[in-house]
Amino acid sequence: MPVIHVLAPHVADMIAAGEVVERPASVIKELMENAFDAGAKNITVEMKNGGATYIRVTDDGCGMAPEDAGVAFLRHATSKLRDERGLEAIGTMGFRGEALAAISAVSHVELRTRRRGDNEGTFVSLSGGDIQEMGPAGCPEGTTMTVRDLFFNTPARLKFLKSDRSEASACVQTALRCALGRPEISVRFIRDGKEEFFSPGDGRQDSCVYTLLGRELAASLLLCQSRDESLAVSGFVSSPAAGRGSRASQFFFCNGRCIKSALLQAALEQAYKNTLLTGRYPACVLYLEMSPGAVDVNVHPAKTEVKFTNERRVFDLVYNAVKYALEAETRTAQVALSPSTRKAAQPRADFYQSMRAEDFRQSGYAVPGPAGGERRSGKDSAPAFRSPEVPYQTRLDLPVRRAPAPSAVRTPSPAAARPPHVEKPVQNVETPPVPDHKILGEAMKTYILVERGEELILIDKHAAHERMLFDRLRSREGALMSQTLLSPALLRLGPEEQELLEKNGELLQELGFELEPFGEGDYAVRAVPAELAPEEASAALEEIFEKLRKGTAPSAQSVRDQVLHTVACKAAIKAGWDTQGPELERLVEAVLSGQVKYCPHGRPVSVTLTKKELDKQFKRIV
Repeated sequence: MPVIHVLAPHVADMIAAGEVVERPASVIKELMENAFDAGAKNITVEMKNGGATYIRVTDDGCGMAPEDAGVAFLRHATSKLRDERGLEAIGTMGFRGEALAAISAVSHVELRTRRRGDNEGTFVSLSGGDIQEMGPAGCPEGTTMTVRDLFFNTPARLKFLKSDRSEASACVQTALRCALGRPEISVRFIRDGKEEFFSPGDGRQDSCVYTLLGRELAASLLLCQSRDESLAVSGFVSSPAAGRGSRASQFFFCNGRCIKSALLQAALEQAYKNTLLTGRYPACVLYLEMSPGAVDVNVHPAKTEVKFTNERRVFDLVYNAVKYALEAETRTAQVALSPSTRKAAQPRADFYQSMRAEDFRQSGYAVPGPAGGERRSGKDSAPAFRSPEVPYQTRLDLPVRRAPAPSAVRTPSPAAARPPHVEKPVQNVETPPVPDHKILGEAMKTYILVERGEELILIDKHAAHERMLFDRLRSREGALMSQTLLSPALLRLGPEEQELLEKNGELLQELGFELEPFGEGDYAVRAVPAELAPEEASAALEEIFEKLRKGTAPSAQSVRDQVLHTVACKAAIKAGWDTQGPELERLVEAVLSGQVKYCPHGRPVSVTLTKKELDKQFKRIV
């Protein structure tokens, strides 16, 4: 049996640090949460080279006393808990006392802090968790934490970091989520000397969402609010017409903490049932406020997962709040379209309009009929008109060409009018083959019903068309044909999506997409694949970026296939569309000939019912 050894304290500290500090983004999250707990109103986050070499977080919070500055880096040293009873109702972002100890154990750290009202501050320098220098220093009120050379003493963890671009994108996204959860705090993020985002800190959820997530997403959001005795939910959800291609725009916060919750995600998407297209997801920014004792945030080292005491109650409140917001939008639209609440537009008195029939008869243009009466256009007579008193002239006063007199017109004889007889060559016309099937129609505008012999075949028209498009696109070598959009579509990309665009720009261009920067975070889609409808461009790109983000493809060809899956899916005929006869016939022929059997995702495109199976269902077989 192997001998059991007790690890040295510094080894145990480095193992524990791995639970809290996984990458530079983890450092930013922990330091920002400490700044929140310190009562800061303004926070500045700076980073360089993906955060592995330099991170600095500055706040104007309460600061620390000199005697607390050194103790703060010990494991399980915290100002937010005193005994086990504090774990029952945690009201702070950090509470374990592990953040500073874990960060300092795997990096070089410098701390400058000064309490409000003190004449001088404190400076602490650490390396690998050991204090190197400590003493008084001049600094502004608040705390500045600088972290350098992350994982310098753990090369095994250092080599697993991704590229600087990937790590920087993760840092920006983490800081953005933290800032989004605290609208009352102004957060400025600077990456390699350039400001990435800035939140106003005015306490308004709408201005915070607009600033951090962009105008396009903010314009599609609906206000969502609900509360009961000790639980409240507020924020925004997207209109069903503005569904997204992934869940990347879903943000959940509990007591100011950004969390991941399958429960809240299920409540949100259940409220959208039967209102969103397949493959589309709602966007949301939802803030939950509840008693600290009703939620357990101590179930994960990173504190991103929580457990609710009454999950059913939380689910119902979120579901009903979202459902009511969607119904309110529907009611508003119905009121706006109601004839009883809408006045018809009245034309201006001096605006051009056609002459009425009564006015026309009185104007002298109508031809008088027999005995001075007006000639009426009867069943067998055509209306007649006479010229006005003033003869008509063209604007250029050209002479009017008059028709010749009736006597001058020569009437051809019947024989001359008859064309000569010409012998036409006999052509052999091939009779088209009689199809062995009959298209009965469509069911629910989704399934094509086909009768062939004693079989009834149901064909999923979207799946069949998607496979046909995918095979056609995949068979082409080189770049796909693209179409330039007359009006470019605007697409807002987050830091992670921007990184994916730079990595896979050549692939997207090869597949027919053309994007160019159009402001901070905005991109103009100039061209899309020829098979893709322009209105599907943004949705297709959102789904493509989600697939690229997951990074499950083992080869370049697999990545290309995944992108083509999305293009084919978006370009294919959709369930619910009206499809013409020739289109149905082409789909049926492709399926019955065996050319198409499965959609690109592996689902079958047709189901066959025999007459015997139908007879059995109707009890016609004894």
